[in-house]
Amino acid sequence: METKVLHITDAEDAEAIEEAADFLRRGELVIFPTETVYGLGADGLNPEAAEKIFAAKGRPKDNPLILHIAEADQVLDLVTHIPPKAKDCMDMFWPGPLTLIFERSDAVPDAITAGGDTVAIRMPSHPIAHAILKAAKIPVAAPSANTSGRPSPTRLSHVWEDMRGKVPLIVDSGDAAVGIESTVLDVTVDPPMIYRPGGVTKEDLEAIIGEVAIDETAIDAENGGIPKSPGQKYRHYAPRGEATLFAGSLANIAKEINRRLSEAEGVRTAVLATTETVDLYEGADLLIDMGSREDLESVAHNLFDNLRRCDEEEIERIFVEGFEFRGLGVGIMNRLLKACGGKVVLGL
Repeated sequence: METKVLHITDAEDAEAIEEAADFLRRGELVIFPTETVYGLGADGLNPEAAEKIFAAKGRPKDNPLILHIAEADQVLDLVTHIPPKAKDCMDMFWPGPLTLIFERSDAVPDAITAGGDTVAIRMPSHPIAHAILKAAKIPVAAPSANTSGRPSPTRLSHVWEDMRGKVPLIVDSGDAAVGIESTVLDVTVDPPMIYRPGGVTKEDLEAIIGEVAIDETAIDAENGGIPKSPGQKYRHYAPRGEATLFAGSLANIAKEINRRLSEAEGVRTAVLATTETVDLYEGADLLIDMGSREDLESVAHNLFDNLRRCDEEEIERIFVEGFEFRGLGVGIMNRLLKACGGKVVLGL
């Protein structure tokens, strides 16, 4: 399949926006930018179009998809009802990096929900994404536009590496701003529960709707049963090299990683450190400063790009510093734990 790249930098570019929207209405796949990562989109009410997503990604069919919309009123046709706390979240955080899980209506195909009784919906804030969704006039199912299990794509080069020849159209609008996927919040339970932490934090949500829980699968590499949210099953975000996450005192983490570096003779190694600690490491083939611990937005923004950089450098063993489980650090640690397949050294 020939893959066309359509560069759109202006949401007012009506001709280009309509071209992308027309592909979606015809049941074709379109990769488009969001504020979180690039999404692999298809008509969310067309089961045959949804099947193309699973085929292109190599994605297991028991992994549900998120529906993306341009207008809040579109939710009414997709759910049985909107709980008051969900309405408060929609008013406060939409458009933006928050996905809400509702009880699904009969309009939503089983292919979208993995046969479950709930549906995940969000309204992206990226102006190009919003314009395409508005022009298409359909809810668009869109997981991240990467091969299943690989680090999510935040720029055109990532998308091109994984998806060229698998989709007819890629819309390029520059780098994604947030860098990790949306927070997924289940509003069908009380208290509402976070299944995937992201750019909207637990603290942000609790300021609006009160108590919010975090499901234990947010820090598990795998779990059984039918998931309500993407990211609850299977290894995700994984580089090709063996990655290990380290948690504890930063001085002790550096000491342990340096010990392992000294023992890794003949193996290409990388350390994903932070601005505060990057000078503590010696002997790595690739030393990456992920950003300051005082600026977790920057760490999140660069996270997937840093993991993909390890692949570009043919790194075989990756040592990663951990972060505190609070605020945006929860979302960062969720991605790192899954990227490492749950392989973590604690208590340092």
